[in-house]
Amino acid sequence: MIRTRIKYLYTIVDQRAGERELPLMAVSIHRGVVQRDELTDDLPRAEDLSNYKVCNPGDIVLNRMRAFQGAIGLSQQSGIISPDYLVMRPNLGIDPRYLHYLFRSSWFVSEMTSRLRGIGNTQNGAVRTPRINAEDLGDISAFIPSADEQRRIADFLDALTCQMDRLQRARNRQMAALAELASSTMSAIIPDDSSAAFVRLGYLASVRTGITVDSRRELQIDSITLPYLRVANVQDGYVDLASVSEITVPIAAARSAMLKCGDVLMTEGGDLDKLGRGTVWLDEIKNCLHQNHVFAVRTDHHKLHPEYLALITRTAYARYYFERTGTKTTNLASTSSSKIRDFRVPLIDIADQIRVCREADERLNGIRKLEAALSRQRVLLAERRQALITAAVTGQIDVTTAHRVGLGGIDA
Repeated sequence: MIRTRIKYLYTIVDQRAGERELPLMAVSIHRGVVQRDELTDDLPRAEDLSNYKVCNPGDIVLNRMRAFQGAIGLSQQSGIISPDYLVMRPNLGIDPRYLHYLFRSSWFVSEMTSRLRGIGNTQNGAVRTPRINAEDLGDISAFIPSADEQRRIADFLDALTCQMDRLQRARNRQMAALAELASSTMSAIIPDDSSAAFVRLGYLASVRTGITVDSRRELQIDSITLPYLRVANVQDGYVDLASVSEITVPIAAARSAMLKCGDVLMTEGGDLDKLGRGTVWLDEIKNCLHQNHVFAVRTDHHKLHPEYLALITRTAYARYYFERTGTKTTNLASTSSSKIRDFRVPLIDIADQIRVCREADERLNGIRKLEAALSRQRVLLAERRQALITAAVTGQIDVTTAHRVGLGGIDA
């Protein structure tokens, strides 16, 4: 095993597409080098692709701006990629698979991250236009085994990562099945007989708008500084209190926009599949105001239980209404207070509403526990995969004797 700068392991290839017709490729953090249309339907920013770089099977493609996040891949086909990417062709005696695993190891990513050029740092996400230069990349030194040992390491990691990928796909299928179960649980809330009257929400609740942010607003003597809930704080089924802001407003304006326990929070805009979903405010922060893009739906508690309304807004029935009535721009959409008031709620007796909420919550809690367990397993698999790749390419384990490496208690 010899220590060498990695620039001696590959040749940087800068072949342009010209008139050649090749598929447009992209480098995915999770999937490596794939055809771009497998990741997105968006058209490339450049209409003329003649200046794009050509990559061939066995080339390693590196996205210089996202390589430290894992945007490195081994190309399995010929194609064209962004002119800003690096195309590296392993030299004679260097196994492309080994070099790819080396580049994706935690040790190498750490070395690469320390050489990023940009403003800020990667730890707090403050880097603007971070990128790794080819010269800085090539200056990294590593211990490189013989060609035979490279092949053995690559074979070992191919088999191991294939096994882990199968486990990850199984966990993903299980997560999808749980999501379907949660969706069917929510949809079962809607009565399938004539026991419920569908009543316009405006007859059962008031829809309140919040405070408009205006940096030019002159502070008055009777102003007050209070916590302030924004759109980003209202998530699907919960309120994120980690980054609640404050705002100084006149006392009169504060009174009209102050949340009350039991208000159902609904955002004006967002992802199409989340539009209209309600979250109950439980008075987690006293005297909290809300932004004008967050609606506070205040129900008549004798007629409509807040938790029941929040559950109804998460059903396929509500999804269809808000997607049909929402104003759409690309994959984002918006609604309005009038459309929220026009939403028709399947109204049942208040005691039945409370019972439905209790039963649904029990079922959903069970699903959430299973989802949390699966999420932990997916994280452990990803961490284990990364640790094994790093250990193999840095010589911490002997792949010739590691016939079977445990997966840390994670079973198929």
